Amino acid sequence: MYTFVSRIRYSEVDSDGRLTMAALINYFQDCSTFQSEDLELGVSYLKEAKLVWVLCFWQIVVERYPRLGEKVVIGTQPYDLKGFLGYRNFAMMDEEGNYIAKANSLWSLLNTETGRPTAVPEIMVERYVRAPRLEMDYSSRKIAAAGEGVAQEPLTVKKHHLDTNHHVNNQQFLDIAMDFLPEGFEIGQVRAEYKKQAFLHDVLLPYVTEEEARVVVRLADEDGGTYVIAEFLSGK
Repeated sequence: MYTFVSRIRYSEVDSDGRLTMAALINYFQDCSTFQSEDLELGVSYLKEAKLVWVLCFWQIVVERYPRLGEKVVIGTQPYDLKGFLGYRNFAMMDEEGNYIAKANSLWSLLNTETGRPTAVPEIMVERYVRAPRLEMDYSSRKIAAAGEGVAQEPLTVKKHHLDTNHHVNNQQFLDIAMDFLPEGFEIGQVRAEYKKQAFLHDVLLPYVTEEEARVVVRLADEDGGTYVIAEFLSGK
């Protein structure tokens, strides 16, 4: 497993001094980015090769939220590459190696000129050494909600939502969705199914379904399509 060591910063904690889900997702995203950069398969390589990895699915399971100043180890490992798809685990651990959080993810490799999926090139197959997938309860990629949900105020994509691929970053989508969680809702698990990229000035239409210990948020486009649907399960 590729790892790096960090310490929970003040800018990453909530009002109780614990790491936020948004910050945890950023740690995971940074970890895979660091690995790709170290393997010379990072942002510059992808741009030159006219390729982009697009996240299709997240499942993140949290055992606990580390506190301000705590030292942590963040790790990632790809466990399969099939056609144009990449499967990757993530983990955050404490100094003793105990798991704080685990994640599963599915990515699709696209050609930036055509916008279509493209087979993973041999150089990636060679350099991304696969490992057995982490032990965790793997959930389905498909997320169902009871009904359409309650419509919320539309949001417009701003510059700060974008990443180097010039679309809304996967963490930013979830940050928007988490704004609709009830007060005091502690996330034990999040699943997110990404269906469509969003770009600057696109309008996101949120629909929220609340059930017992479960909230589903769908961010739709103006034609009724879906950008992302996210499910949050309470950890309490």
